Amino acid sequence: MVIMGLAYSLVPPLFSSGSSGAELKSATRQLAAGLRKARSEAISRKRETFLALDVEQRKFKISGDSRVFSLSRKVEVKLHAAQSELFSGHTGGIRFFPDGSSTGGRITLAVGDLIYQIDVDWMTGRVTIGE
Repeated sequence: MVIMGLAYSLVPPLFSSGSSGAELKSATRQLAAGLRKARSEAISRKRETFLALDVEQRKFKISGDSRVFSLSRKVEVKLHAAQSELFSGHTGGIRFFPDGSSTGGRITLAVGDLIYQIDVDWMTGRVTIGE
């Protein structure tokens, strides 16, 4: 009976960390997809495209698109971008150019000890996800 009680007490923390990990992975993929879309738009429309990110509100928007995308409130977001692309203490972004290049940067997403990084290469505009 004691063993059963102990086993049940361990189950909720296991599910909550798994849930947080899934939310982190989902947020990372969503943001990386947004960056790739911004790059693709810049190339296909032959004009600069900007992904604006509010790390405090955990929201992002792509220029030319009226939609605002929200990330999980559980996810901590940090933006490392070119100084010219930082607008306040919590808002900035990454700009993509018609040739596919970008201003580059890194976005770090974390939930507890779980961390993902999205890197945007300034020369190629390539978006990669790393742990």
